[in-house]
Amino acid sequence: MIGGGKGAFIGSIHRTAARMDGQIELVCGAFSSDPEKSRKSGEALYLPPDRVYGSYDEMIQQERELPEGERMDFVAIVTPNHVHFDPAKQALQNGFHVVMDKPMTFDVDEARRLKQLVDDTRLSLCLTHAYTGYPMIKEARQMIAGGTFGEIRKVYVEYPQGWLSAPLEQEGNKQASWRTDPARSGKAGAMGDIGTHAADLAEYVSGQQITKLCADINTVVEGRALDDDGSVLLKFNNGASGVLIATQVAAGEENCLKIRVYGERGGIEWNQEEANKLRVKWADKPTEIKRTGDNVGYISDLALHNTRTPAGHPEGYLEAFANLYRNFALTVKARREGKEPKPEWLDFPGVDEGLRGMLFIEKVIASGQSDKKWIELE
Repeated sequence: MIGGGKGAFIGSIHRTAARMDGQIELVCGAFSSDPEKSRKSGEALYLPPDRVYGSYDEMIQQERELPEGERMDFVAIVTPNHVHFDPAKQALQNGFHVVMDKPMTFDVDEARRLKQLVDDTRLSLCLTHAYTGYPMIKEARQMIAGGTFGEIRKVYVEYPQGWLSAPLEQEGNKQASWRTDPARSGKAGAMGDIGTHAADLAEYVSGQQITKLCADINTVVEGRALDDDGSVLLKFNNGASGVLIATQVAAGEENCLKIRVYGERGGIEWNQEEANKLRVKWADKPTEIKRTGDNVGYISDLALHNTRTPAGHPEGYLEAFANLYRNFALTVKARREGKEPKPEWLDFPGVDEGLRGMLFIEKVIASGQSDKKWIELE
């Protein structure tokens, strides 16, 4: 692991998710840019001192020298955005697979270079768009892909948060500080942090790709350097249209990520705050409710593959995160043994989704700053 030391929120999420299915063990880390903080973090995680490193450069080089079977198999990068590209590049160049947080890189140029590296090395990269890991999101994707609702016409996706309604970055809040800092976050604030999640979810569930967008981007909190609110009109490659909303100044909201997709004959509705439930709406009959659980014959094989508990037992964010890690681990192990991974194992966001996410950030900010109505995603 690179980053994710003491006081880091997302590091513990990644570690918990990675070990949930017994496929992955944490063996080493460079947990902070401060070597002493890294040492203390490794000590708290009961790692041997010689596998706790003062920098990711040191870790990658020394791990490469260890015998196969002892050295790390892949690296998880859980740092702020500006420290995504270089460790990922070094890991790939030295033969290590990569899991990393979103957005994939600091800018589009880095994303294109990283995609080229993945293509050249033929190594695996997983981007942790965790919301695509929920079983009922898998079910929605399968229903739409199977033509259940006919041609898709409309996509609505919204991600309201309220935690940045106050200028927390001016009060020493670590998470707020780097997310609102252009030098560490990149050119987008809310649109980079949660807007990319919403865009990825819209494409994943609908099975379509965003081709054009028209954005209204706002900075609501006085003195903030990056956007904290925005709305985007979308056009998809099959002719469907959509609306994306991402805001971090909706006071009182937590993480109310919600998606609705409508076709000719009906559609779906899913809300992360009721993640076990998928509403299936029909033009000619009452709404149906599907629920996560071991319902063989009722939900798709893909949804079952990503379900751990019997019906009625809540599965949430950690399990969705863990689904990405498990599928990634199964894929890496299969390829190492010269086998072809099963389709359900390959179901995790990768470098292509990462590049599309960076293009979304670039174009949505450009649209928000322009008088031009529509901008194409190249």
